[in-house]
This record gives sequence, C-alpha cells and structure tokens, in this order.
Amino acid sequence: MYPLKFKPIFKTLVWGGEKIAPFKGVATDQHNIGESWELSGVKGNESVVANGEFAGKTITELVHEYKGRLIGEKNYDRTGDQFPLLIKFIDAKQDLSIQVHPDDRLAAERHNGSKGKTEMWYVVEADKDAHLMSGLTREITPEEYERKVNDHTITDVLHDYKIAPGDVFFLPAGRIHSIGSGSFIAEIQQTSDITYRIYDFGRLGLDGKPRELHTELAKAAIDYTVYPDYRTSYTKVKNMENVLVDCSYFTTSLYDLDKPFCRDLKELDSFLAVICIAGNGKLTDSDGNEVSLNQGETVLVPADCSGVTFTPGESGIQLLTSYVR
Repeated sequence: MYPLKFKPIFKTLVWGGEKIAPFKGVATDQHNIGESWELSGVKGNESVVANGEFAGKTITELVHEYKGRLIGEKNYDRTGDQFPLLIKFIDAKQDLSIQVHPDDRLAAERHNGSKGKTEMWYVVEADKDAHLMSGLTREITPEEYERKVNDHTITDVLHDYKIAPGDVFFLPAGRIHSIGSGSFIAEIQQTSDITYRIYDFGRLGLDGKPRELHTELAKAAIDYTVYPDYRTSYTKVKNMENVLVDCSYFTTSLYDLDKPFCRDLKELDSFLAVICIAGNGKLTDSDGNEVSLNQGETVLVPADCSGVTFTPGESGIQLLTSYVR
C-alpha cells in the first residue's frame, strides 16, 4: 500500500471562524467552518480517499479490506474495522461550550459499546487574546458542580490559559475543558463523537434555539481530581522527533525540519498519521512512493510500510505524527 490522502469533512458550527479554508488552501463558500475532520472513521463521517487507485473509497472500507496491513495487527484486534483515531483542525471564532467526554467504561455502558474520548490539542495559531480552559482550579463535589452550572459560575473553578502557537494540552476522558475564541487547534483523539455539553454561555444554535445541555450526564463523567498544571510541557529540538503525548490511545510527536528526516517504522505495528501544520515538503515511503506535504494536509502511512523520509521545502516544514501502540 502507499501513503493516502483524504478529502476534508467541513463542519459548519455556530462558533466557527473563517481560517480553516485558507489554511488548508481550499476554496469553499461555506461560512462558520468550525472543524475540518481530516481523518475519521466515525460512522456517518468516514473519510474518503483522495489519491491513487483507492480514490473514492472510505477509510472504513480500506480497514475492512486490508486490516492489519493498514492499521497494524494489534490495532485491528482492538478496534476491528473502525479506524482508531479522529484527527481534526478546529477554528474557534467564539468560545466553545464547556464540556466533558466519558471514558471507555461509561461510553460503552451508556452508548451501545462506543469508545470514550481521550484527546489532545496542539495550538497551531492563536490570536493575541486567545485562550482555552482545561481542568479544575480546586476540589469541588458533584453537587457543587451542579450548583455552579445552574448559577452560571462554573467558569470560576476552571483553569483559563492564555495560549500561543506550539502549546499542547492533553485531555484524558473526564477532564472539563473548552476551546476559547481566537484558537486554531489540531486535535487528535479516540474515534468517538460523544460530548457532554455542560454550559454554553446562553448561546443559541444555528437554528436559533438554545443548544442542548447534558449537565446530569456530565456529572458522573467528570474526573474531579485537581492537578497543579494542565498544560503539557516539552522541549522542542529542531530536526528531531519531539514526543508530545504518549498514552495508550495515541502517541503524538512534533517535527520542525529544515533538512530530511528518516523515520524507521519497522517495529511500530501501526499506521502513522502525518499532519502538516506549517511549510511544505514531501513524504517518501520505503517503496519509493512519494506524496506532497502541504500546510493543512494529513497523510496516512499504512502499517506495512517499513519507513518514511520527510523532506522539507525551502521554507522548512512542521509536522505532527500520531500512531497507536
């Protein structure tokens, strides 16, 4: 198999902005594009291949046909025909709702065997006053949580972070969070679209009606543990792999390259998703197959590939890569 590109799935949302299309270099007459789903196996929103002999097939069809060759043997044993990650770009013109996601146990119990939603954010771009919220500032009980939602003071107990490009936040299932206005983010998560909306600032949806809240469902899903800092620290080294998050659901790394970099994949037993967040260049696999890498593009390298080389263009290239171990 060869590296695959996919057609983006644009999501029009009440809080969406206007950055996604120009960032990805695509023309569209859609407005309020809040999300571009780059690689998705979510039922009803499966990504469609855009290049080569598989063009027009969905990622689910390819996983069913090629199984471990495409996503890795261990991954196929765990998730079957469903691709295990959902990769998005998120453009927040307004604050998103305050929300939380269930873990695997609760999602399976409540939602017909569905997976939970652990995720991470990489800040690609940020306006001057861009911010986001992640985690509790102090201990609260489930009863206090409910009172603070009802009296509109839930934000008083949430960490509010001013953000800049390159910031990283890991969000295990159960952590309360909200992406703030002015944020442009790459999100990598489990394949799940289960969100419990806790608070929405009194906003109306695109239909002019208040959006549904899930205050009670969220109460049992929240992890009430308090941590001193919810931002993920890392040291960026040029022309090296910089591991950002390494958990049981995904391992994500950052590359900032101005010279070619070879990545050995022989021992991985996983696909490699490659997300170009800045600059341009090309990706060449171990069989000599070559695809371009442009800002805003995501490429899927199949698990049966033994290695890839990232070659930056004249202005360099920045990449995020993710796999499941």
